[in-house]
Amino acid sequence: MSLATLSDQANRVFRSAVDWRHSDAPVDYETAVAEMERLAGAIHKREEPETIWLLEHPPLYTAGTSADTADLLQPDRFPVHRTGRGGEFTYHGPGQRVTYVMLDLSRRRQDVRAYVHALEEWLIRALDRLGVEGERREGRVGIWVRRTDQGEPLREDKVAAIGVRVRRWVTFHGIALNVEPDLSHFDGIVPCGIAGHGVTSLVDLGVPVGMTEVDAALKGAFEEVFGGSGEMALRD
Repeated sequence: MSLATLSDQANRVFRSAVDWRHSDAPVDYETAVAEMERLAGAIHKREEPETIWLLEHPPLYTAGTSADTADLLQPDRFPVHRTGRGGEFTYHGPGQRVTYVMLDLSRRRQDVRAYVHALEEWLIRALDRLGVEGERREGRVGIWVRRTDQGEPLREDKVAAIGVRVRRWVTFHGIALNVEPDLSHFDGIVPCGIAGHGVTSLVDLGVPVGMTEVDAALKGAFEEVFGGSGEMALRD
């Protein structure tokens, strides 16, 4: 076998590997953005493997590229970070599993809409592993659950948010799944610019899981949706 063939095989293995990172302590938002920027550039140059980063932030609000200032209802409640991801205002804080996703779509599928659809499918399958039925909604970003309290009409609450950015076909930012955050902290914003619907969490839904169980569900569902060979398994 030639050295060129061996090199090509090694390169394919490297490209298919995804590095899972985990931060135990809350990560400052600006620190996280700087690290994502660094990794995205290195992944584009094939100097670092694709990376999934599991973390939590201290309480804060972020404003995406479509954020309307009027949706920031309590501007002095927490620090507000303007960011380059798509979307509007959202809250991050303890008890929320933030997952930053740095994948090279040039090695997978150069289709941003398909990528966002795959993120949705990833969340839906991870939630299913935890006994929760998550659903998409046309015109509403994120993953939603249908619920009703006794004597109350049916309503839909958001359990997970999605906000992405893509540069030179490398993704960053990602998803945020509410495990057990303080849901009152969402009162300071109109989450994702969507009024008339609530926000929920796994614990609020009666699913008392911790981050360890959530991380296991995310890792298992990731392989189903994105595959382990450098291809997005989800095609439509």
